[in-house]
Amino acid sequence: MFNDDIITLSRDCKAVLIPAGEQVTLLKGARVRITQALGGDYTLSVNGSLVRISGEDADAIGIETEILAKQNNLPLQDFDESIIWDQLKTCYDPEIPINIVDLGLVYDLEIDEPVEGKRNVIISMTLTAPGCGMGPFIARDVETKVQTVSGVENVMVKLVWDPMWNKDMMTDEAKLQLGML
Repeated sequence: MFNDDIITLSRDCKAVLIPAGEQVTLLKGARVRITQALGGDYTLSVNGSLVRISGEDADAIGIETEILAKQNNLPLQDFDESIIWDQLKTCYDPEIPINIVDLGLVYDLEIDEPVEGKRNVIISMTLTAPGCGMGPFIARDVETKVQTVSGVENVMVKLVWDPMWNKDMMTDEAKLQLGML
């Protein structure tokens, strides 16, 4: 977790307002606090609101990170579905410090390989609440991160609502981390 240090933005950067999911621009000189840093992204408190910035903009808060890049060096015979699941575990709801897999939000993962080495990945997932404004953002985050896996050609994320998510879908580790066990 982070301390309460105030950080002054070194440049303008794009952000997503939480929980509305609206795109905003944080202006150079804005004063922020980091409240969460998971999956390479950052949740910030700014003027009493929460926003999420991409790791691509971490330099604006004084953090140097590696930019997510396509992993093109994976031999075809080394591909395994677990690689996709590992990528999904780098995706987080910006308000909850648990990855979307352990939260129980990912319902299904299909991999189709119409041409050798070029896979289509279809992910069916839900959100903790149907009205969550962060839904499109989380879906884009999933697409972006899974797209970096070598051999993945296309990624499609389907948001589904049946069955409705509930806390029983979380792993025991997630429940323990949230103090529910």
